[in-house]
Amino acid sequence: MKLIWTDPSVEDLRSIRDYIARDSDYYAADLVEHLILFVERLLQLPRLGRVVPEAGDENIRELIYQNHRIIYRISGKRIEILAIVHGRRDLTKQRTPPWEIG
Repeated sequence: MKLIWTDPSVEDLRSIRDYIARDSDYYAADLVEHLILFVERLLQLPRLGRVVPEAGDENIRELIYQNHRIIYRISGKRIEILAIVHGRRDLTKQRTPPWEIG
C-alpha cells in the first residue's frame, strides 16, 4: 500500500497547525505529528476507519483523532488522505464534499 496526502489534506494540516500555533507552537507541532503518525497506521490496516456516513461508499472511510475526522479513500493499492476536518463540521452542507475533490 502507498499513502498519498492530497493537496487539500496538506492544506488542512497547515490550517490546523496555524490555528493552534496562535496559542502554542509546541502544541501545534505536537498535534500535527500525532495526526501524521495516526494516519500511517493505515498502511498496515487500510480498512481501520469506518465508512463515512455522508459518502455511503465502502472505499471512503474516516479515522477519528481527538476532534478531527481524517477522511481517506482506498483506491487499489493506494490510500489517499482527502481531508482533515473538525468533527463538528457538517459535510452535507459543503458545496463539494472532500471525496469529490481529491
